Amino acid sequence: MPVSPASRLSLLLQVLAACLTGLLIPLCFTGPAVVLPALSAELGGSASTLNWVINAYILSYGSAMMVAGSLTDLLGRRRVWLAGMLVFCGATVAIAAAPSVWMISVLRFIQGLGGAAAFAAAMSSLAPLFHGAARNRIMSLLGTTFGLGLAFGPLAAGAMLEWADWPAVFYATAVLGLLGLLLVAVSVPADSAQTAGRLDWPGAVGFSAALGLLTFAMLQAPEHGWSSASVWLPLAAALLLFGLFIRTERKTLQPMLDLSLFRQRHFVGVQVLAASPAFLFIVLIVMLPGRFIGVDGHTPLAAGRLMIALAAPLLCVPMLAAWLLRWCSAATLCAAGLLLTAAGLAWLALVMGHGSDAILILPLLLIGVGIGLPWGLMDGMALSVVEPERAGMATGIFNTVRVSADGVALAVAGAVLAGLIAMRLGQLLPPELPLLAAASRAALGNLQQAAILLPGQQEVLRTAYDGAFRAMLACLSGLAVLLAVLVRYLLVKRPGQTK
Repeated sequence: MPVSPASRLSLLLQVLAACLTGLLIPLCFTGPAVVLPALSAELGGSASTLNWVINAYILSYGSAMMVAGSLTDLLGRRRVWLAGMLVFCGATVAIAAAPSVWMISVLRFIQGLGGAAAFAAAMSSLAPLFHGAARNRIMSLLGTTFGLGLAFGPLAAGAMLEWADWPAVFYATAVLGLLGLLLVAVSVPADSAQTAGRLDWPGAVGFSAALGLLTFAMLQAPEHGWSSASVWLPLAAALLLFGLFIRTERKTLQPMLDLSLFRQRHFVGVQVLAASPAFLFIVLIVMLPGRFIGVDGHTPLAAGRLMIALAAPLLCVPMLAAWLLRWCSAATLCAAGLLLTAAGLAWLALVMGHGSDAILILPLLLIGVGIGLPWGLMDGMALSVVEPERAGMATGIFNTVRVSADGVALAVAGAVLAGLIAMRLGQLLPPELPLLAAASRAALGNLQQAAILLPGQQEVLRTAYDGAFRAMLACLSGLAVLLAVLVRYLLVKRPGQTK
């Protein structure tokens, strides 16, 4: 049946709305990381308080994603998409006018809730519109727009700080959000619920609380240590709530999370793939600007330029991955991409801190190319393992794993880096000095504050930091190899397997 020009235009605008929604997510992740020093200079705030400007968004976005996916199935995609964009835009405008850091953190939490609802609805709205190769191309396009935000988010934020104050970054994001809202309003048709019934509120509250407590504990660990009550108490509570959640879902007639999905090897493989970029790519997206600015002495704009080498491949490689599916399976491409990432991380570990910035570009590009191969495929794979009527649930699970892994990966990487720095300092300095406190500050890229705790030892701190950073990159390279083997094993099709 031929498609009318009006329907074709509406479909194009709906895809554009989904891509713009996907662009906003990394912009809200990378932009605030660059503006933190300027925001701190104007509004003050301790290091831990400032960290929550980033962490509050990660916490709410990851915790709410699966609930948002279930809501799209129950309430309709258009309704949830519009509501999410409204909340997102309102919170973003309010952030730019907020009078204090703690208020910004609260608004960032609300911003994350709106972003989760909008992105879950955007993803599930595309599921019934495209099939087969067309779906792979569209999901690769969505991955490309996500990469656009990662590639140019730090550069755009750094440029705005050169020309205007930090609120301009949030006002610009709000304008993009309003444009996306208008596109949704004019292009997405009204739809009915995909599943009957009502939201599994006990499961929704239990899961969100458990994941929120887990993420909170992981984010507290680098600053307070794993033995602190502020870490192990929420961690224990999270494990208890996860146990209660699983028990509840097994007894509920219409669960928010169908646990039977985890019996499918392919479904589990997609979730492992979703978590991989958090440890192999997002950690670098967040930690490298801190190093470039706080350790190497670059301006925010110069740091943003360097980060382009890491994230720019995501502008084209996801589309290349979709094209390569004609000759290679998704499992092969994803495993190959993770192996390229491992090679890039090992290369970066060898050259980091041993020359000019120019020698960093090629390993950063290789990491970006490697992670770009699975990046362009995994969104479509997440939808392909379930029926269309459960697309919202599948999208919610996939993005919950992807985003919550970001918070866990950043916390673990921060704790590992601080521990490695402290170990190296312990080999060079007397143990009675505040080595752990200095190492924690150095791990955030703030060698100046660390040097205040260890007067006259700035060169020792720099040496310890460089060695620890390279060791962390080597560990991430080994992890990438293990993930490549695991992903290949889980995703490869067995004889008689249909998905």
